[in-house]
Amino acid sequence: MEDLSALLHGFGVVLTPYNLILIFVGIILGVIIGVLPGLGGANGVAILLPLTFTMPPASAIIMLSCIYWGALFGGAITSILFNIPGEPWSVATTFDGHPMAQQGRAGEALTAAFTSSFFGAFVAVIVITFLAPLVAKFALRFGPAEFFAVQFLAFCSFIGIGRGAAAKTLAAMMIGFALAAVGLDTVTGRLRLTFGSMELLRGFNFLIAVIGLFGIGEILITIEEGLAFKGRTAALNIKIVLQTWKDLTRYWATSIRSAVIGCWMGISPAGATPASFMSYGIAKRMSKRGARFGTGEIEGVVAPETAAHAAGTAALLPMLTLGIPGSPTAAVLLGGLLVWGLQPGPLLFVEQKDFVWGLIASMYIGNIAGLIIVLTCVPWFAAILRIPFSIIAPVILVICAVGAYTVNNAVIDIWVMMGFGVVGYVFRKLDYQLAPLVLALVLGDQAEESFRQAMLGSQGSLSAFWANGLVGTIMTLSVIVLFWPAISALGAKLRGGGTADRIAGD
Repeated sequence: MEDLSALLHGFGVVLTPYNLILIFVGIILGVIIGVLPGLGGANGVAILLPLTFTMPPASAIIMLSCIYWGALFGGAITSILFNIPGEPWSVATTFDGHPMAQQGRAGEALTAAFTSSFFGAFVAVIVITFLAPLVAKFALRFGPAEFFAVQFLAFCSFIGIGRGAAAKTLAAMMIGFALAAVGLDTVTGRLRLTFGSMELLRGFNFLIAVIGLFGIGEILITIEEGLAFKGRTAALNIKIVLQTWKDLTRYWATSIRSAVIGCWMGISPAGATPASFMSYGIAKRMSKRGARFGTGEIEGVVAPETAAHAAGTAALLPMLTLGIPGSPTAAVLLGGLLVWGLQPGPLLFVEQKDFVWGLIASMYIGNIAGLIIVLTCVPWFAAILRIPFSIIAPVILVICAVGAYTVNNAVIDIWVMMGFGVVGYVFRKLDYQLAPLVLALVLGDQAEESFRQAMLGSQGSLSAFWANGLVGTIMTLSVIVLFWPAISALGAKLRGGGTADRIAGD
């Protein structure tokens, strides 16, 4: 009851004219960002984060989170109408969404995608509402060793169960740790990796790095690919929406299953992209019409969209309660909280109740507002893709440069941003993931500080990380997750050997 009372107070924080305007502005900007291939939620939040520096923290995070919700919705528009995934997790939506558009069922496909996205995000917000306070209260027992164990678990999760090659993920993470170490050592007060440069004394600003990695890097890739936007038109009316909603009731089991998969993958943190593909694959195997998937089945749109939005929203739970981002966008939002002087973690629920519950309340309102906006304005958003990308790209580049400059009012930051943009471009070309680098850049200092404090407390003994059942369990789980691919391969080999022995015996 205490949490419900706090949530009602959060709605009081959100339901002010100023914050409501920010919700709708954020949703519209987010949908535009989601529609434009090469951008996306993390990129949009990173690029527009400097615009919120003059806002109160609660209003700023509400707007940025709504940009994220809008980007989640917008990715489906290009996937279905143009067969161009606006987001990585929208790839699975193209399998059946675009064939439906080619059959003249674009309105039905879009309605199914938007409604499924709304349902997946809504389930995840409910999970956050009731689970986040419990996790935060539990985390109040944490000391330096426990916090390092949780951070170590996040790093191991990206390596062991994240998408992409483990070696590449580890390499990207090591680069992030190296970048996080530049500047002043907060424990000893010594300079590290500055090479005599005055500009490197303050280290690499997180915001400048993510603007370059995501914004500039993605734009360079998109320019190189030379996208030509050619797609189907779509018109939505109340008759199509109501009929599609009636048809969607037949797929309630798929929706619930996909939402559960998405919430688990978002918290774990495996991410929205694996969640969408996993949900699509399971739906294809379990559906009576699985053989027709890929030819324009509405269930093939419901499954990935529900899972992707549930995962994208659930990723905010570990960010708020433990300070561990579960996705690249959550990592950017975490950086924003740090810029505003807020420390994500269990104490946030004690010291900043208005902020936390206002954010959670805005998730409900932003999700509803996003569904209404995309259902009524699809033709306008789709028309954005008629603008030549040669016009859109310079505009985005200018916005990135302005955003980087406003962080410290220094021209050198624009060059640093461009340097990170080249790094992001090279990473994409070599098929390296940016999320591990961003995670290490955000958490590197915190993890190092927690580790060193724990070691000082134990006089240099690693036994501090197995000193009690809580920290020992987390560290053991981290090691298991880190070596999970090898454990899975060994288990498969043993099962295969046992099957071969039985066949030989027969």
